[in-house]
Amino acid sequence: MTRDVDAPQRPSLPMASLPILATLAVLALQLFVFGEFTPHVPLICGVAMTALVGWKLGHGWSAMEEGMMRIVRVGLPSIAILILVGMTVGVWIASGSVPMIIYYGLKLVSPEYFLAAAMLLCAVVSVALGTSWGTVGTVGLALMGIGAGFGIPPWWTAGAVVSGAFFGDKVSPLSDTTNLAPAVTGVNLFAHIRNMMPTTIPAMLIALVIYLIAGNLLAAGQVLDLERITAITEGLSGHFTFNLWVLMPPLLVMTLAVARMPALPALFVGVLAGAVVAFGVQGEAVKALFGYMQGGYALSTGVSEIDSLLNRGGIMSMAWVILLVMIALAFGGLLEIIGCLEALCAAVLVKVRGIFGLQVAASSTAALTNVIAGDPYLSIALPGRMYAPIYRGEGYSTLNLSRSLEEGGTLISPLIPWNAGGAVVVSSLGLMAGGAGMEGLLYIPLAFACWLSPLLGLLYTLLGRFIIRADDDERAEWQARGHAVTTLAQLRQQQAEGLAGLPAATPEVR
Repeated sequence: MTRDVDAPQRPSLPMASLPILATLAVLALQLFVFGEFTPHVPLICGVAMTALVGWKLGHGWSAMEEGMMRIVRVGLPSIAILILVGMTVGVWIASGSVPMIIYYGLKLVSPEYFLAAAMLLCAVVSVALGTSWGTVGTVGLALMGIGAGFGIPPWWTAGAVVSGAFFGDKVSPLSDTTNLAPAVTGVNLFAHIRNMMPTTIPAMLIALVIYLIAGNLLAAGQVLDLERITAITEGLSGHFTFNLWVLMPPLLVMTLAVARMPALPALFVGVLAGAVVAFGVQGEAVKALFGYMQGGYALSTGVSEIDSLLNRGGIMSMAWVILLVMIALAFGGLLEIIGCLEALCAAVLVKVRGIFGLQVAASSTAALTNVIAGDPYLSIALPGRMYAPIYRGEGYSTLNLSRSLEEGGTLISPLIPWNAGGAVVVSSLGLMAGGAGMEGLLYIPLAFACWLSPLLGLLYTLLGRFIIRADDDERAEWQARGHAVTTLAQLRQQQAEGLAGLPAATPEVR
């Protein structure tokens, strides 16, 4: 594939849609017909089909390859976090931190209130850490153990964990996505966080009520198996030593995060602290600790619930997720470089009328980017750069856009199994363990906060509530910074004349 044309053609809407629809069709066939969840090969097929479309449009292979590599480089910080999360899980299990949370959770928490408590705990930890992935892999894993002890279906526990963890990722000033959305749209970080409260807080409260009701119904529908809980707690206490030192690694990481240390070094310090505790308190050998960091923790207590839950972690446990993220990023980069994403966005925008249409288009584009590009950062960066000039041209504050990006980007990410966020959830919580198949994805409709917040945002827009017009200060700032401004009428005229209707959307490497 050596074709090299100076001016490649822009894809038509059917041509831009072809590789995306074909890839989704193969994924659906694999998932719903074959009952398997291995999205790597369908996404690679999508890359190949997109490359053929690009070649047909006149793009040379070298340009397409560079487009893929540029977007993969954007995802390198995500991959680094995944590696550290894998190391953290393995070492924190060895240190006793995760087992201690499971032990006291089974002792102190009532089954009726467990789901609500799980969501709230994950929300607090995620706000403090600024990383939903780290929260899911550590506290979320411990909560899965508590839920298993209570006999609560794992998809209910996972739904509560995801609701809480990604709520924190959405509103924490330490979170990458919370900082990325205002940076892309040119608004103040804390103004952005305040503007998300009208959708975020009601969504969390409604989800909390649902989990309280569900917890009571689930608890009433079964007899609490005290023998199983006793077997789990005795198995944990017999294998691990529990004291306050064991909680030092997670508390240290939370303290460093509150002190505004970035996630990567904070997690690495957490790995070192966990290794020290595992060596000093649990009596683990140094050689074994290296093995836990690489391949995950391994033990055999004779209690199946403990062994299945705690035999995990390590860098290699994240290999499946990391490969998926890299393939999805390459797919998204190729779609972006040949103009498929721009063509789809432009086709939507020429039909938009008013702020409701803009908000629907922005959040839908972020969600669609999550589906086809597989990365929450791209789902914010790409549509953010595309839509910001339109919001300015129509006289609306880009705070409206930044909120829509978070709701369609951050919150939808864990609901897409082949997205980085969804893959972390499925892998870290063991939802596909033992060939669970489709059953492992039942957490998706049960992550209520992730669904409710975007829906509330659209409802508010339909009712004309919490929509911010750009004031004179914001307009002056646009002018001072040289931000692009395009009205919907101008965009429709450009499309009619066959001109490029959207600004370049490629994000800078973070």
